[in-house]
Amino acid sequence: MPYTIRQICLVANRLQPVIEDFNHVLGIEKCYSDPQVEYFGLENALLPVGTDFIEIVSPIKENTPAGRYLERRHGNGGYMVILQADSQEIQASSLERAKAMGIRTAFQWTLETYHFVQLHPADTGGSFLQIDWDSKNDHTGYWYNAGGYTWKEHVKKDLISEMTAVEIQSEHPFDLARRWGELLDVPAAEYQKGALELILNNGAIRFVTLQDERGEGLNAIDLKVTNREKLLASASDRGFKLSESQVLLCGTRFNLV
Repeated sequence: MPYTIRQICLVANRLQPVIEDFNHVLGIEKCYSDPQVEYFGLENALLPVGTDFIEIVSPIKENTPAGRYLERRHGNGGYMVILQADSQEIQASSLERAKAMGIRTAFQWTLETYHFVQLHPADTGGSFLQIDWDSKNDHTGYWYNAGGYTWKEHVKKDLISEMTAVEIQSEHPFDLARRWGELLDVPAAEYQKGALELILNNGAIRFVTLQDERGEGLNAIDLKVTNREKLLASASDRGFKLSESQVLLCGTRFNLV
């Protein structure tokens, strides 16, 4: 497949308490804070999960897109899906399809070897979708957003080992799945009755009916668990355990698989 799910971004009112929650419950730690996000009125932290990343962003200025998103979805939650394209040509072709579909570019930037494009969530539906390309083309190592290679020193696998899927809820999940599938040139496949998914290099983007009253958006992430008993005990300590197979962190459900 032409894309890797390299980074999932969550948005929070306050950054540090959420970092501490992830450390306590999932056993993962911050590897990097990107100074570039201040341009968007944000502060952030990246936490490696296997070879990929959970990013948490928090507004530090008034009237930011992230701040408005917090208001629209009534608090902390899923914000952005960031894909790493296999080549510059694949990124370019996805942008050509986006233009043909009437999907606007919200932001585009080139930094050293790294080229990223954010598409407008009002046009994509579901969540922010960012399609990146890096000339190093290393899908398990180098990642500009995480400071290059140094993130590897911070990988912890005591409780979880990798992300295997991200879930987006919608009133019209079939239509949304087909729209993203057309944009990415990836066929939508049946996941289960009432849900479709796009299969990528290292996991899937799943589209489901609304699971709560927060509206359309990124609502869940699947994690491969290495120590379920300890993870659930840690989640219970902070009141984040939802069931034997699910915990809630930063307003996002984490499915333990």
